[in-house]
Amino acid sequence: MSVANLVTLGRLLSVPLAIWLVLDGAMAAAFWLFVAAGISDAVDGYIAKRFDQRSRLGALLDPVADKMLLVSMFVTLGIDRLLPSWFVILVVFRDILIVGGFLLASAVAHEIATKPLGVSKLNTALQITLVAVVLGSIGLHVPDFSAVFVLTYAVALTTVLSGGGYVVRWMRGPASQGA
Repeated sequence: MSVANLVTLGRLLSVPLAIWLVLDGAMAAAFWLFVAAGISDAVDGYIAKRFDQRSRLGALLDPVADKMLLVSMFVTLGIDRLLPSWFVILVVFRDILIVGGFLLASAVAHEIATKPLGVSKLNTALQITLVAVVLGSIGLHVPDFSAVFVLTYAVALTTVLSGGGYVVRWMRGPASQGA
């Protein structure tokens, strides 16, 4: 277990605490934990590259930790009615579609590239920003100036584009998996 993987594992283990903080109304603490988790994502990547600690475990664990944190926060914010339910369903469905598609394609093809689409990277960045703005606006009493509204629709758009992009990629078959 490398240092980079330990940092990633720490982010994964922060998920239940983040959920509890939001449900308990401790939004400022949830905001800072979410920011720390975001920083840990950059730190584990830096450590893995800088100190040659890249591993198959890390390549699998990192996106799992990211997805667990983001999906958990979206569901929790939806339960608290801080994000619209249609939106939470869209985001979670897309992630289930991607994970299910990956598992199905892996079972059928026995090998599948995991290179994310560009729109998927944008979607993740917008999701992180949206969660941080929601938590920060409530926990730190910082006005969002309609940022939550704009980010919600930007995330919804990139969610649909990203999910559709993966479906198209999978329909084209193994030759397009690394594109």
